[in-house]
Amino acid sequence: MKRAEFRPCIDLHDGCVKQIVGSTLRDTGEVTTNFVAASPPEYYAELYRRDGLTGGHVIMLGKGNESAALAALRAYPGGLQAGGGITADNAGIFLDAGASQVIVTSFIFSDGELKREKLQEIFRAVGKAHLVLDLSCRLRDGKYWIVTDRWQKFTRWSLTPELLAELGNFACEFLIHAVDVEGKCAGIDETLVAFLAQNSPLDCVYAGGIRSIADIEKIETSGRGRIHYTVGSALDLFGGKLSYRTLVERTRQS
Repeated sequence: MKRAEFRPCIDLHDGCVKQIVGSTLRDTGEVTTNFVAASPPEYYAELYRRDGLTGGHVIMLGKGNESAALAALRAYPGGLQAGGGITADNAGIFLDAGASQVIVTSFIFSDGELKREKLQEIFRAVGKAHLVLDLSCRLRDGKYWIVTDRWQKFTRWSLTPELLAELGNFACEFLIHAVDVEGKCAGIDETLVAFLAQNSPLDCVYAGGIRSIADIEKIETSGRGRIHYTVGSALDLFGGKLSYRTLVERTRQS
């Protein structure tokens, strides 16, 4: 069985590399922060470049992170995706700075709806090979509902095989945070992983709750080698106990 790939991350909040409990993100007020890095974002980008890791992402969690994101992208041209506030108008700035792809959520999901004209607009601007759709979701009433605006606003769209098939025509990959377990290091949402493996037409990158190699092995089994993963708060780079070096070696062996 093909091993899942480790996709590194650089999460930016107030211009710094942080690890945050995703469900606490708000436009105003305090967030629950697990880790604040002493090193700038380009330090992590250069580390990932040296270790040959590709397909990672820089996520801007709110305003004031653009300069930090651009610094990371320039430190690893072609090696990182960029997300957070991406639109058809500004996508080119991040691609020109070295992003391999841009990641989009709120631009195409607004007012609770899927704006297909916006999807077409970003697709025309960057093309399928440079577009990743973030379908991060929260569980409610037995369905996984896509959420936007720092994961606080529910859309009217849940993950279904039909929606995944439609959106798969426009992107090269899906990024999906299991928001309810994101940042808690309390285990993955294995049901979501299995659903994605069975129904997604594209490879997916899963984030949320990973705390151990056992969790990664569950992703490999339930994900059938089609679901890759990113690790945040549990990683020793960000104050956790899960070895970054171990994940690098696992990916090299995949």
